[in-house]
Amino acid sequence: MDIQFCGAAKMVTGSNFLLTTDKYKILVDCGMFQGNEELERMNFEPFPYNPAEIDYLILSHAHIDHSGRIPKLIKDGFKGRIISTKPTFDLCKIMLMDSAKIQEADVEWENRKRQRAGEKPIEPLYTIEEAEISLKFFETYLYGQRIIVNEDIELMFRDAGHMLGSSIIELWIREKGDYLKIVFSGDLGMPNRPIINDPEYIDDADYLIIESTYGDRIHEEFNRSTEKLVEIINKTVIRGGTVIIPSFAVGRTQELIYKLNKYYEYNEEIEEYMKIPIYVDSPMAVMATEAFQANSSSFDDEAKGLILKGDNPFQFPNLRYVKDQKESMALNKYKFPKVIISSSGMATAGRIRHHLKHNLWDEKNSLVFVGYQAEGTLGRIILNGAKRVKILGEEVAVKAEIYDLEGFSGHADQIMLIDWIRKLKKKPERIFIVHGEEKSSNTLASLVKEEFSIETIIPNIGDKFNIEKQSVELTRRTLREPLDLEQSIMKDLEYIYNQFQSLNTRKDQLIDRKLLEKEYDSLKNILILLQQNLMDLNMMIGK
Repeated sequence: MDIQFCGAAKMVTGSNFLLTTDKYKILVDCGMFQGNEELERMNFEPFPYNPAEIDYLILSHAHIDHSGRIPKLIKDGFKGRIISTKPTFDLCKIMLMDSAKIQEADVEWENRKRQRAGEKPIEPLYTIEEAEISLKFFETYLYGQRIIVNEDIELMFRDAGHMLGSSIIELWIREKGDYLKIVFSGDLGMPNRPIINDPEYIDDADYLIIESTYGDRIHEEFNRSTEKLVEIINKTVIRGGTVIIPSFAVGRTQELIYKLNKYYEYNEEIEEYMKIPIYVDSPMAVMATEAFQANSSSFDDEAKGLILKGDNPFQFPNLRYVKDQKESMALNKYKFPKVIISSSGMATAGRIRHHLKHNLWDEKNSLVFVGYQAEGTLGRIILNGAKRVKILGEEVAVKAEIYDLEGFSGHADQIMLIDWIRKLKKKPERIFIVHGEEKSSNTLASLVKEEFSIETIIPNIGDKFNIEKQSVELTRRTLREPLDLEQSIMKDLEYIYNQFQSLNTRKDQLIDRKLLEKEYDSLKNILILLQQNLMDLNMMIGK
């Protein structure tokens, strides 16, 4: 079996890995390259494999650097199955459509220039119609659900704690009589974060592919970053300024809303005049927040508790969701104190660039980064200390106060990454370190070698490695034998029984009005999945 690294190698973007067995070709993620122009040009290059030959695509989560080239994959011939969690699919419905709209708008603008210059027009990476078609290829599953893809491939999603629906992928593959367990960490999150659950730990792996975004850094404690954000807002308000927060529309924005909700709604000591308007100015963030609400059954206990008490954590009196472009433009006309949360998180596109153009030059204002800023992005350039930057064709002075609150990051830091590997009861024979810039990956690799004495590889894009079973004992212990029909049926029946027990509890809560009616959809989706499981069992028994 071979593994080829077609993206996210010595860079934090373009996640795309190809597994080739004697029978199948399996992709894990199909992400877009984001950052500078050189990186973004890579999106238009042909895939380093024939999409028509790919049997399965397993998607770790919905962020565009992991999902963004799925419509292109299908456009170029993919006809297989896309396997993901339900929240990932719900978010992809928003994010892929939004990406397609951006592709079409950018090409329309570029082609007007080309027409004036007498040059040939170009085509978008994919269209809205092609994005819609791609959604028909998805099939969705729950965390912890045993997924028998075929007689040789089995997988399970575990909660990665990075964003709604994000997954660690446990993948068991049989090839020529040998069994291999490969684990993809996906993007791991940090524990004790709002809304989402903590990352799960895995028992064992033959081979591990792990991210290293912050492999060289330790995050500030999350609650301290929250306190700092409040301090920044209050300080900026007192001097009559505006706080600009570039934020990823999916995940980070919802966390910020959640924490600001707790501050403004439950803080009895705050003066009324300090309850300034908080604007969420991102159409995709508004839709993503609705998707979060529709998947509230996936929230952590604290968030569920708030909902059960009747508090919507995504609504509070001074929160405003900006619905249209006119309202967005008006935010920069009036200089009253406010907070504007807008995408993109790295300030590479979207409405945030307009807000930066109108506010970055004013020393009364503050600019707060709450996520990773990739090399070559406007966010990284500003963080590196640039005194002037070019935004929308205009030179803008950087005079606002600049802050970087890494504690808000949705990625695991160095301590968490090492701890996650440490918790493996049976260590992998080899670890591939991906999804990080070279310094970060190298630092993590050195720590792994020092503590665990495991061979580590930091691949380049395009590198291909043969992976094979070396430890027969570990293989036999970890594989869930798909041909053991009785054992398979018993495990699925146990899973279904546990789900029905949970549903009965939630049904009683709904009758007692302790559960909000908007959870109806999530209940219905679980029932649909249970029905699918029963149908699968009937098929297996029929055989």
